[in-house]
Amino acid sequence: MSRPGGDAVTPGDSSPRPVEVSVVLPAYDEERTIESTVRTTVETLSAFLPANAFEVIVAEDGCSDRTPQIADRLAAEDERVRHFHSEQRLGRGGALEFAFERAAGDTLVYFDTDLATDMRHLEELVATVRSGEADVATGSRWMPGREADRPPERGVPSRGFNLLVRTVLRSDLRDHQCGFKALSREAFDRLQGDVEDEHWFWDTELLVRAQRSGLAVAEFPVDWEPKGDSKVDLVRDVFGMGSQILRLWWQLSVTPRITRGRTVGAGVLLTLVALALMTLYLDPTAVFDAFGRADLTLVAAAAAVYVLSWPLRGLRYRDILSELGYRETLGFLTGAVFISQTGNLVFPARAGDAVRAYVVKARRGIPYPTGFASLAAERVFDLLTITAMAGAVLLGLLATGSTGDLAAAVSGNVSGDVVTAGAIRTAVRVAAAVGVAAAVGMFVIIASTRTERNYVREVVGRFSSDSYVDYVAGVIEEFVEGVQTVAGRRGSFLRVSGESVAIWSLDVVTALLVLAAFPDAAASMGTGQLVAVGFFAVSVGNLAKVLPLSPGGIGLYEAAFTAFVVALGGVAAPVAFAAAVLDHAVKNAVTVVGGVGSMLGLNVSLTAAVEETEELDSDDDVDAEVDGDPDVESDVDVTDD
Repeated sequence: MSRPGGDAVTPGDSSPRPVEVSVVLPAYDEERTIESTVRTTVETLSAFLPANAFEVIVAEDGCSDRTPQIADRLAAEDERVRHFHSEQRLGRGGALEFAFERAAGDTLVYFDTDLATDMRHLEELVATVRSGEADVATGSRWMPGREADRPPERGVPSRGFNLLVRTVLRSDLRDHQCGFKALSREAFDRLQGDVEDEHWFWDTELLVRAQRSGLAVAEFPVDWEPKGDSKVDLVRDVFGMGSQILRLWWQLSVTPRITRGRTVGAGVLLTLVALALMTLYLDPTAVFDAFGRADLTLVAAAAAVYVLSWPLRGLRYRDILSELGYRETLGFLTGAVFISQTGNLVFPARAGDAVRAYVVKARRGIPYPTGFASLAAERVFDLLTITAMAGAVLLGLLATGSTGDLAAAVSGNVSGDVVTAGAIRTAVRVAAAVGVAAAVGMFVIIASTRTERNYVREVVGRFSSDSYVDYVAGVIEEFVEGVQTVAGRRGSFLRVSGESVAIWSLDVVTALLVLAAFPDAAASMGTGQLVAVGFFAVSVGNLAKVLPLSPGGIGLYEAAFTAFVVALGGVAAPVAFAAAVLDHAVKNAVTVVGGVGSMLGLNVSLTAAVEETEELDSDDDVDAEVDGDPDVESDVDVTDD
């Protein structure tokens, strides 16, 4: 797990005493209760442990009241008391983990500072782990034999949460969030690197991962009475913990089953299924016959035109990176784009985008946040350009009164029954939604450059303060900042927009040449209609394949392209489909050849790059890279006396 500023600490005046039991009290603004809690804890431990066998640690988490001063005084008065201070909020789980790392005991204990759990249970909690009976022990407010005063506003959400954890995460425990737990040093060392949450879900994740790791987890009933107001926000924190349940389920139940072989296999299978479904509406013999009549000279010309678009892609990427403060050569960046697009063809879910961030980081030292921000900006300009092209053709159709064919396409009433009505409507809706979202997103992002307010944090903060949601907010902020930087200046906006238009125009010209290579298609349309149909079909086809369901969007692009060429151009279905497949094949072939050559030239292994990006701990790297120094010290002090 990561923390603001890294993990370095400023040691206190003395080393920790060798003890057997370390009790950690996570404290945030507890000036009214912390002194009585520490004294009660020391007295309770003294009743069943030798005086030199334990320590009590106040893990004070960025308090804004007098808690730090009180904890300092208590540590000075009693050598068994230690105080860990943080200038920044680490989160409840972050503060606990930080303290456990530096605690001296072999048995690690923590409970809430409000002492809601009856302290007569402390001896049983410590003994359960200290004796070796269990690796982890936790009190339970929901087991038979306990007395727990749970008002409905706390009890109902708690029961619902625990039911979800037991059902979704397959836990055998009844109560996961009771703030009264202990674990052995060995168990903590084993689980520490796996527990990712830094706030309220830390307790639950610890228990679930302990069970999945085969550790012995003991749960026993405790008497519990709420003291004061809970610091849990029933809207924001419950929403956040819900997202954490889904995150942990994905990591424990789904991720282990997602191997590279299965991922590639699933992508290939989806591609084959998408193409095979077309045979329900097309005669394969007619499609192959159309391929045989294609003019190879025009196909070769189409490939040459598409090759010309790649230096433009490198130029645009160079201009984007330049706006973000990094200047690189055109050849290197063109190669990086080739490699990333090749990765997108091989791996589903646009894994190649992360590969490009790896390439520029590994070969030129460009930080990952900058690499991902530049990709975000590029993608937004791509979507806006494609949307604008489709919109321009649509306006032309409206102006010429040629919307009848478009209406027929949207309704699914196309000649040859290439696709069903539902499929064509779905393609149009996806394309329209993506285009509108890109346009609205760009408008909002550019408008937000004129204010100092952090709208991302404000919006996310309304739902949750959970660490995972906070991480997502950080990713969104990087995306927004990158786009703001490039799009916020008129000169860079116009330059990158112009380059995007040129890139996608060459993409369309490639498709037009492929379409013209089929005699039947060329005979069905005049030059003007061919250009209009080509622009619209390519634009909608690319918008439809934005959802990364298959490598390179193969199948999605062909379906949308074919439907609109048939509907708007009056081209026979087998010919339109053959043109769509050949168009995509030409572009993918150029991409793969350029990608392989770039990998050889830059000495980059695609599989190694994917492995590296999969193992990337984005949080740690981002913190270090943004500061420019991976060895930055944190704002955490440890006071031992």
